[in-house]
Amino acid sequence: MRAQMLFFFLLSFTLIQYVANAADVDGVSFPGTDDLDTGGLSRDSFPGGFVFGTAASAYQVEGMANKAGRGPSIWDAFMRKPGFTADNSTADVAIDQYHRYPEDIDLMKKMNFDAYRFSISWSRIFPEGTGRVNWEGVAYYNRLINYMLKKGITPYANLYHYDLPEALEKKYLGLLNEQVIKDYADYADFCFKQFGDRVKNWMTFNEPRVVADAAYNSGFFPPERCSYPFGNCTAGNSATEPYIVAHNMILSHAAAVQRYREKYQKAQNGRIGILLDFVWFEPLTRGKLDNYAAQRARDFNVGWYIHPLTYGEYPRTMQEIVGDRLPKFTENQVKMVKDSYDFVGINQYTTVYISDPHYNGPQEYLSESNDWHAQIKYHKNGVLIGPKANSNWLYVVPWGMYKALMYIKERYGNPTVILSENGRDDPGNVTASVGVHDTARVDYYRSYLIQLKKAIDDGANVAGYFAWSMLDNFEWRSGFTCRFGLVYIDFKNNLARYPKMSAYWFKKLLTRSNN
Repeated sequence: MRAQMLFFFLLSFTLIQYVANAADVDGVSFPGTDDLDTGGLSRDSFPGGFVFGTAASAYQVEGMANKAGRGPSIWDAFMRKPGFTADNSTADVAIDQYHRYPEDIDLMKKMNFDAYRFSISWSRIFPEGTGRVNWEGVAYYNRLINYMLKKGITPYANLYHYDLPEALEKKYLGLLNEQVIKDYADYADFCFKQFGDRVKNWMTFNEPRVVADAAYNSGFFPPERCSYPFGNCTAGNSATEPYIVAHNMILSHAAAVQRYREKYQKAQNGRIGILLDFVWFEPLTRGKLDNYAAQRARDFNVGWYIHPLTYGEYPRTMQEIVGDRLPKFTENQVKMVKDSYDFVGINQYTTVYISDPHYNGPQEYLSESNDWHAQIKYHKNGVLIGPKANSNWLYVVPWGMYKALMYIKERYGNPTVILSENGRDDPGNVTASVGVHDTARVDYYRSYLIQLKKAIDDGANVAGYFAWSMLDNFEWRSGFTCRFGLVYIDFKNNLARYPKMSAYWFKKLLTRSNN
């Protein structure tokens, strides 16, 4: 027992000493760094030109939510409601990347990353959503982009990450109104004009399915619209509004791509895509009904968006089940929507089992989620599908990464794919001395990247990988109760940055052979 106590004392002392000096990345050797197991992977394991980066969103990292001319987004209004976030926190300061971006970009460079996928806050550029420009916000993104380029970090700019300007929600119900298509395209056009001489990789929307489902089916996200019994909302219709919102986001995406291709792409020599979440849905059994249910789930998940962008129509499964509640594309819209991406981003974290509910009668309540006719399971014969991370939805299932990427390859013509988010979380209340020793995160990244490499070897056209996330940050309704970062943020002490073992694992993985 005394030997064990001595071991843990020495381990704790070593980690504390590491944390005390971790901000000086070059001068730190994490205990056991040289022995970190990359699973046989190195940068040379991946195709030439393959990009490794990290990802974040404006609302989760920037702070300065009520300052520097930024207008409120739909999230800001709801942050004031008691209990809206798990710890009653807000993103008013977040992790203050608005001021500390040089420090964060320096960390990315020192960890050998190539790129940073950031998002632009629409309401920091246009405080009312349209019209008046906040040039102070434009200047901030210019500083951020220029510093990335100075340090050799390639900017990947996402135009929308959940954060609609509140002014547009008040003016015309935001994404429910087709007016948003033109307003979004005008905002995108402005960004292309201002930043496109330096930004060559653009993304229109992050996880539009999550927006449609969480904000308009269950009402869990702002603007909190749904119908009984799918959430506690004061307005909304879970049977129709998710489809209207998704339709308007697809058309907004296509309109922005059209602007980019017609006005900017040739001169700026860039590319544009969209970011889609994709949970892999594995049939619970080999039976026909469970396989059909799993396919329905895939169609209502990633197919909802990539199918019209590839083939000009929604998946037949959706057309048959949703019927007249599913909006239709006009002939001209089909021409605009089809092939409206140069690459597709896939956010892939986890996998679940899917079973058929074995009920074919009429539903008492219609909703987008009920339209799936599928049941999610986390166990099979009493065995978990994989170890659970901190979040209830996140199970560690590396083989799901391989299946998801091969599905996109085989069903959608093997488009250029960027694995645009992947990661796992730890509890938010861990101390720095414990949090930096994130062996479970190292195991996660190693096992998932092995499956990513396998998919590439089997022909999947994957051009890049972005870890979520470089830094612990504000995780939407979870607030600061979970940590996804490669870098520990001391939320209670001046937001100090301490690289974790996983950061050093990536540094070793990404060291170039000629270094």
